[in-house]
Amino acid sequence: MTFSQDVWQRNQDLYQKILALPFNQELAAGTLDREVFCHYVIQDAHYLLAYGRALAVAAAKAYEADDVIQFSEAAKIAIIVERSLHNDFMQEFDVSKTEFESTPLTLACHHYTSFLTATAWSESYPVILAALLPCFWIYAEVGKDIINQSVENNPYQAWIDTYAGEEFNTAVRNVIATVDKVAARCDEDTLAKMHAAYTMGAKLEWLFWDSAYQQRQWLGLDQA
Repeated sequence: MTFSQDVWQRNQDLYQKILALPFNQELAAGTLDREVFCHYVIQDAHYLLAYGRALAVAAAKAYEADDVIQFSEAAKIAIIVERSLHNDFMQEFDVSKTEFESTPLTLACHHYTSFLTATAWSESYPVILAALLPCFWIYAEVGKDIINQSVENNPYQAWIDTYAGEEFNTAVRNVIATVDKVAARCDEDTLAKMHAAYTMGAKLEWLFWDSAYQQRQWLGLDQA
């Protein structure tokens, strides 16, 4: 069994909980509140900047030249997507650059980006890859699931198409293949760290979507 097969199997229940989140169910139905989606897009743009930086560190720590290229390109794409959120979704949903820049990271976004940044700088290359994998893989799977449920004239169809599309899914398959290649050379201690990093990343994916739906800021401090 490959690492990816094992880690997906171990976290299958968590993935099902992500699919069942009201955010994703209402996104598929086209009924997600516009304000909730705007909140999500702003936080996602903040997140993608940190994700791009973590990918760049992964590229710097990569063992092989092909992996350096792969994750350098992935870092570039993360920043391009972040900018497209400004140019496309934020304009469509009337979110100004000033509003974006003045909106701080939520607790969930801060937690997730801090986890990725700390892992990127302090852990080995295999563990970094495991921490980065949930964002790639879970988005691809959620996108494929949602597109099969999506209603006609869904206002969020462009977002759904991005993550359900073949281009993104090809990139995800390539990342999974690299993770499996790297994991095949790891000892048991490193594999255990990889599993822990992936599971934490998957939990933070759940937290990010749930937080967006609830429009949570900092629990207990929102009115401070």
